[in-house]
Amino acid sequence: MADSKVVTRGKVIIRTSIIGIVVNILLAGFKMIVGMISGSIAIVLDAVNNLSDALSSVITIIGTALAGKAPDKKHPYGYGRIEYLSAMIISIIVLYAGITSLVESCKSILHPEPAQYGTVTLIIVAVAVVVKLLLGQFFINTGKKVSSESLVASGTDARFDSIISAATLLAAFIFIFTHLSVEAYLGAIIAIIMIKSALEMLRDTISEILGERIDSAVSTAVKKTIVDVDGVQGAYDLIFSDYGPDRVMASVHIEIPDTFTADKIDEITREIQDRVYVEHNVSIISIGIYSVNTKDDKITEVRNNVRKIVSSFDNVLQMHGFFVDFEKKNIRFDLVVDFVPNKTDVFKNAINAVKEAYPDFEVIANMDVSYSD
Repeated sequence: MADSKVVTRGKVIIRTSIIGIVVNILLAGFKMIVGMISGSIAIVLDAVNNLSDALSSVITIIGTALAGKAPDKKHPYGYGRIEYLSAMIISIIVLYAGITSLVESCKSILHPEPAQYGTVTLIIVAVAVVVKLLLGQFFINTGKKVSSESLVASGTDARFDSIISAATLLAAFIFIFTHLSVEAYLGAIIAIIMIKSALEMLRDTISEILGERIDSAVSTAVKKTIVDVDGVQGAYDLIFSDYGPDRVMASVHIEIPDTFTADKIDEITREIQDRVYVEHNVSIISIGIYSVNTKDDKITEVRNNVRKIVSSFDNVLQMHGFFVDFEKKNIRFDLVVDFVPNKTDVFKNAINAVKEAYPDFEVIANMDVSYSD
């Protein structure tokens, strides 16, 4: 089922990219001819930009094909992250196009040459504005639908192309009615906006490659699905590993009563894995167990007291996995500490406070990190 989803998604991305290649090559050809005839540097640069967009679509196709390769012995998690590299390359292409446009616009400002705008020129530029705007939105909508950063990056670039064409059209009308040439200045402003957008896309893509915190809505929904399984009293330490779109793996700890047998636990863990994959397309590859005391009523009082103690410390987010063994005289639990520079000190101080409250018990605690909400 997972392979069929990946294949269908890949076909959608490739089909969308091919449409982009055809449209951009046609636009580039028309604009190059019109730009040379009219002497408009902005239209010529716009044509070059369309060729860079076609190249971006080619890179998207190659990246999608490589990312769709089946996992193997060397890369057991698959090749999905190649798509992030494709998005990064496209961002660099957009950045290069922006810098090139800025340089050429500055040259035109320093050495202006009057452009000649005809009716045909203006019509072609106007059509280009509409086409690129629709193409960009089509790419972005499809990219979001199939979780393709490459398509979203290409769509964002296409929208900027439509703005460039619109600015060229505006400059043409200003020149026709006032004989004032502002084309180069508008080109410089748009080039700066392109550079800013490319840097933002590059930053976001690198952030995804490094590994971002999973969206709060996703982690909350996955935890709810887990807790809804009969017998599960809590879900904690949910950690996501992103190996590319549609290839998200996770591990989690669950709280279950200390009376459950091994076959019952096996039944629960398998149900959790099935439900989470079907409902969220996330593969739970590891499930740890926290045993919850059910045989001694005194446990509730101790748990509430310990929770009150640790919660009094700033940056302690949560306590879970709580268990008391009165025979062995130990208290076990995990503390989730926020991302602060002194988190080790916060943890030690909270544990020492518990030890002072229960001097006859050995306190066995682990410091957890809040990997997801």
